[in-house]
Parts: sequence; structure tokens; C-alpha cells
Amino acid sequence: MPAFLIRPIEPRDSAAVADIIRAVMPEFGADGPGFAIHDPEVNDMHTAYARPSGAYFVVERDGIVVGGGGVAPLEGGEADVCELRKMYFLPEARGIGAGPAMLQHCLDAARGFGFRRCYIETLTGMDAAQSLYRKHGFTQLCEPLGGTGHFGCDRFYIRDL
Repeated sequence: MPAFLIRPIEPRDSAAVADIIRAVMPEFGADGPGFAIHDPEVNDMHTAYARPSGAYFVVERDGIVVGGGGVAPLEGGEADVCELRKMYFLPEARGIGAGPAMLQHCLDAARGFGFRRCYIETLTGMDAAQSLYRKHGFTQLCEPLGGTGHFGCDRFYIRDL
């Protein structure tokens, strides 16, 4: 049995997820303009993902939310492309298999919504994340897709679902 549980976000989880995003992004220098930390949805992730073709999941360890990740349509993108969004983990959730499990959970949800491709934006320095994406079939793009507004990101990946 894994040392963690992945489940859909609930209203009571939104504050914990916001705290995780605000704690993890600065670790990688991603707290300035052009990064997801400033997206309005960070304040209420449950409501933001309670929509058709969107889902957000949390990683729970010993009853405490220690990470999360989700999928939603790519803003300004083609209708069959989703974006893997706001997948972040506290240090205690790293190295226990939560990243690969969450990624697979999100990709399965995206397939269920009918998406055919999944897009990710990240940045230099998030080496473990980029390695995870490549291991799971993502290929690097030269330019961003869609219109996420995350101009601080400089690494872009996509894969077929």
C-alpha cells in the first residue's frame, strides 16, 4: 500500500493547496510576475476546478494534504489540448512516488474528459519535474502554446494521450 492517498480536492483543501503552492514555487524562484503563484484560482482551487473538463487532486499523507495537481482545458489552445496545472509537492511528498502517481491520475482524468494531448509549462531549475515529464512521454517544445499568461515559464512540453 502506498504511503499516500490521491483523491479529488474538497472545499476544505483549498487553503492547504494555496499554502503548498505559495511555499513550493519560491523554492524554484517562481514567485515573481508571470508565474502561476499569482493566478486568482490559487485562492480557491476547489471552485476553480469544479467545472466540466477540469479536475484537481490532492496527495494526502497521514491525513495531511502535502501536494496536488490538476488538469483543465489549455487557455487559448486547441479544444483537444489540456494543461497539467499546478502540480506541486511539499518536501515530505517528494521521493515517495507521489509525482508519478499524480501525473498518471491527471492523465487518466484528461483522457476521460476527451482530451487528446496534454501540455505542461515549467521552468529551468525544476529538473525533477522535467525528468518526470520526459519519462512519461512528454516531448519538449520550443515555444509555449495557448495563452496562460505564465511568461515566467521557459520550458514547455506536450504528449499525446
